[in-house]
Amino acid sequence: MKFWQKILIYSVILFLIMFNIGAYFLIENSHNLSLKREVNRGLSDHLNAYLGVKSIITSIKEPVSEEFMYYILKNYMKNFKDEKTYIEILDSNNNEIFSNLNFNIKGNRVELKNLISNERSYIIRDIGDKTYIFVTNLLEGDRENFKFTYIRDISYVYEERKKEYAFFIRLEFIISIILAGGMYFLSKYITRPIDKLIDSTKRIKEGKFSERVCINSNDEIGILSDNFNEMAYAIEDKIHELEKTVNQKQRFIDNLTHELKTPLTSIIGYAEFLMTTKYNEEAFLLGMSYILNEGKRLKKLSEKMMDLILFKKENFIMKKENIKNILLEIKEVLSPKLKSKNIDLVVFGNGYEVLVEKDLIKNLIINLIDNAIKASSDSSRIYLKMYVNEESKKVIEVKDEGIGMDKQELHKVFEPFYMVDKSRTRANNGAGLGLSICAEIAKVHNAKLEIDSEINKGTCIKIIFN
Repeated sequence: MKFWQKILIYSVILFLIMFNIGAYFLIENSHNLSLKREVNRGLSDHLNAYLGVKSIITSIKEPVSEEFMYYILKNYMKNFKDEKTYIEILDSNNNEIFSNLNFNIKGNRVELKNLISNERSYIIRDIGDKTYIFVTNLLEGDRENFKFTYIRDISYVYEERKKEYAFFIRLEFIISIILAGGMYFLSKYITRPIDKLIDSTKRIKEGKFSERVCINSNDEIGILSDNFNEMAYAIEDKIHELEKTVNQKQRFIDNLTHELKTPLTSIIGYAEFLMTTKYNEEAFLLGMSYILNEGKRLKKLSEKMMDLILFKKENFIMKKENIKNILLEIKEVLSPKLKSKNIDLVVFGNGYEVLVEKDLIKNLIINLIDNAIKASSDSSRIYLKMYVNEESKKVIEVKDEGIGMDKQELHKVFEPFYMVDKSRTRANNGAGLGLSICAEIAKVHNAKLEIDSEINKGTCIKIIFN
C-alpha cells in the first residue's frame, strides 16, 4: 500500500471513529436532556392532577357509587386537553376505580408496590410501539386510600433520537465522501516530494549519480531531501573515487606488465641468441652483460614493490629530528652525483625539529632530489629549503630549474610506474616507482606532497607536515 493511500485511509478511519463517538455522546446527551424534561413535566402534571382529584374526593362527604365517582372524574379529565395524558385510580386491591387508558398494561406493575404516603415513584416502560412514563403515589381518602397513577406518552423523545441518528448517518455519509475526496488530493500533494525522492533513487540506481532532488520545504521532507542530496553527493564522490582507483589500478597493472615485459624480453632474446650462435667471447660477454643488467633491473623493481607494500603495513618509531642537519647529511651523500653534472644544491632555512623516522625521511628527500638531478641540465641549481608556511605548518621544499612537467600530468605522477618522460626514465634505469614510494613515506609521517611544475621552467615539490 502506498504512503498516500495510508494517509487517506487512516485519516478517514480516524475521522469516522471520532465523528461517531462525538455524535453518539451529543445525541445521547440531547436525548437524556429531553427525557429529563419529560420526567419533570410528568412529575409536575402528576402533582396538579393529584391535587385536583384529591380536592374532588375530599369535597364529597357522603358515600357515593363507583359510577358517580367515575362520572365526576371523567368530567374532571376534560380539563386535560392533552390526548397523550392518562389517569388511573385503583383501590388498595388494585381494582380499577377510574381509568381513561385506551391500551392494556401487561406484566408486573412494580410502580404500584410498596407505596409510601407523601412519596411518588415513577417508571418508564414500553407498551407496544409506544413509550410511557408512569408516576404513582397514594391518594388518601376519608374512608380508604387509593393508588393514583399519572401516565403520559413520551414516545416522541425516543422517536426524535432515532431521527437524529438517521440524520447523523446521512450527514456522516456525505461528509465522508467530501473528506475522502479532499484527503485524496491532500495526501497526493503531501506525498509528491516523496515521489520525487523515489524517482531520484531509481535514476541513481540506474547509474545517473548526478541526479538531485529539488524540494523547497522546511519540514521533515525538506530535511530528508537535503540529506538525500548530501548522500547523493557523497555517493557520486565515492563513485568517482572508485573509478579513479580502478583506473589507477588498471594503469598500475598495464605499467607493471610493461615494466616486466621489457627486461624479460631482453633476457629471453639474449639467452636465445647465445644458445643459437657459436661461442664468441665478445658476443657472449655482451649478451651476459645485458642479461645481468636486465636481471638487476628486475631485482630493483621487486625491491621497490616490496617497499610500497611494507610502507602500508609497518608501524614506524618516530623521533624528533633537526631537519636542517638531515638536509646537510643528504647533501653530503649526493655530492658525487651532483658533481657529475656540476649541479649546485643550495640548502637554507632554520633548524626546525619535526617528528620523523630519520631513514625514511632521508629516503623521501633523496628520491625528490634524485628526480630533480635527472630533470636538471648541467651547471644548474637545486634549492632545498625548510620553513614554516602561513598555516604554521613545517614545510620541506625541493625546487629545480629543469625541464618541468605538463600541468595535466601532475595528478598522475605519484601513481606507481607512471613516467612523464619514459625515454629519460628508461635511460636512467628507472621504473616510475620513486614518487609513489615518496607518497607512501609522506603518509607514514602524516604529511602530504604538493607539486607545482611548468615545462622548461622547473618543478617544485613540497613536503607539508600536519
